[in-house]
Amino acid sequence: MSNKMNQFMGSSDYVVSDELMHAVNVAIALQKPLLIKGEPGTGKTMLAESISKALSKNLIIWNIKSTTKAQEGLYVYDTVQRLYDSQFGEGDVSDIKKYIKLGRLGESFTSEDQAVLLIDEIDKADLEFPNDLLWELDKMEFYINETKETVRTKHRPIVIITSNAEKELPDAFLRRCIFHYIEFPDASKMEEIVRVHYGDIEEKLLGQAMEAFYWIRDLKEIQKKPSTSELLDWLQALMISGISIDRIKSEIPFAGVLLKKNQDIDAMYEIKQKGYSLKRWL
Repeated sequence: MSNKMNQFMGSSDYVVSDELMHAVNVAIALQKPLLIKGEPGTGKTMLAESISKALSKNLIIWNIKSTTKAQEGLYVYDTVQRLYDSQFGEGDVSDIKKYIKLGRLGESFTSEDQAVLLIDEIDKADLEFPNDLLWELDKMEFYINETKETVRTKHRPIVIITSNAEKELPDAFLRRCIFHYIEFPDASKMEEIVRVHYGDIEEKLLGQAMEAFYWIRDLKEIQKKPSTSELLDWLQALMISGISIDRIKSEIPFAGVLLKKNQDIDAMYEIKQKGYSLKRWL
């Protein structure tokens, strides 16, 4: 990449694969949004935080909900406040600019320095949402009808878009993005991730917990497989409790930290009671 200052090499609290690191740097160099997919808990949101930290740039987060509209990310015209001010004589209501509030996308466009913009869980919105942002993400500008002004980006933001693949995104939107799928970490990479968070974890505890964790993930009866974040929480619970390490595989204590559905917990214990053999993952 020509701009060495904008090269992402990972950060101290985020383990990044070579493929993901290259995808980030290609997106930065080509000035295209980076679309990140992967199952929940694989660090998609944390990637944007890591990029922000590593490159010393402000992070602007736009959390998408099922009711979110693209317009909200650009700006909102506060007609209610203007009406209130006109009724009670509060200030000059002819100055419409006072009632224009920029959304997260608008904030990233007008930032004095290049920012990292995270559009988090874009697949939660309706199908038209990504299409409604095509022009803005491509041209990095938008028009404010009320003031007849065009807002153009001062410094093109580094755009990270995450998706849990709950629904398909439009082809026209996908063509404008660099795409990367975060594979679920294998045991070796997972151990590296764990040691970033718990550098002094006991070797035997980690080994027992990892074997149990990957055994659970491998059960076809489990509907919602435990994620990286849930493994980290489980390890913390095990360390805090002081439970005997020998009980981890035999009892799977604090299973509710790993599994979030009653039927998954019941299925796991039912299989365990029938007798099972944990696969050697490490």
